[in-house]
Amino acid sequence: MKKEILLMFCLCISIFTVNAGEKYITTSDGVKLYVDVRGSGPACLYLHGGPGSGSYWLEKYYGNSLEQHFQMIYLDQRGVGRSTSPKDGNFSMARMIMDFEEVRESLGIKHWLTLGHSFGGILQMGYVTGKPGSIDGLIFINCCLSMNDCFKKSWLPKAIELAGQDTPPICLDTNVNIFERMGAISQVLNEKGTMWKLFFASEENGNKMNDTYLNFPEWNSDFSNKSMEIADYWTNFCLLTPQVTQPVLFFYGKTDWAVGPSHYKEIAFPNMLLWGSDVGHMPFFENTEDLDKAIDSFVSKYHF
Repeated sequence: MKKEILLMFCLCISIFTVNAGEKYITTSDGVKLYVDVRGSGPACLYLHGGPGSGSYWLEKYYGNSLEQHFQMIYLDQRGVGRSTSPKDGNFSMARMIMDFEEVRESLGIKHWLTLGHSFGGILQMGYVTGKPGSIDGLIFINCCLSMNDCFKKSWLPKAIELAGQDTPPICLDTNVNIFERMGAISQVLNEKGTMWKLFFASEENGNKMNDTYLNFPEWNSDFSNKSMEIADYWTNFCLLTPQVTQPVLFFYGKTDWAVGPSHYKEIAFPNMLLWGSDVGHMPFFENTEDLDKAIDSFVSKYHF
């Protein structure tokens, strides 16, 4: 009983009120990071995917649900969306972690949860292994923890299946860099109008996602253009999952071709709620009911 009370106390001391609303936080290297704080409960930092998708679409389509459980901190990462880019071009994992820590300290948060989607899983793993004392728990929603594993076992094979006879020979050559092979097949899928099938249940939902950002006259895409060239992000973080002792929700889609429906088999978090769902890569659009159940279960199980 005493241990349960102590655990609840340790997990809940980050529950307090941060001044809500939009703001810019300037990092130690002069980057202006866009942050929006909404909701109430334990502080939770959203680490978006893409790389470069920004935080707005999650806030727009699923924020109301998340904000019932957490005080959400929506962050556009450096070189993304409404945030500016570093003058020295530093997009390393170490610098990203410094950004997260400087945002946390600027908001007066002692420690928080993190929630990531897609490539946001890579960022969560870099953060928790680099600064474990800052994080109470982690929520992985359709997250990739090894880009080599996701791209080679699921993304590329599914793209080749969709391209069919139009698949360029380079995409089948395992001696060619994976990024070059993905680029070649992407061009074919874009021409055929079938790229959406990697991520969405319908073309309509793909258009809905793309239309999310039409209201923004300018959108910074620097990180998106450079991220794949940075070695830090190609680490196989699946191998580091046994070291993460914080509570984890790992939610995956059984038809998520972007990450891979079997990617979860590569992970070994010791304190994990594993949740497979009948959905593709975008549960925030396409199976919110099951995602709600998963988050509710995680919050109840670990007393957040």
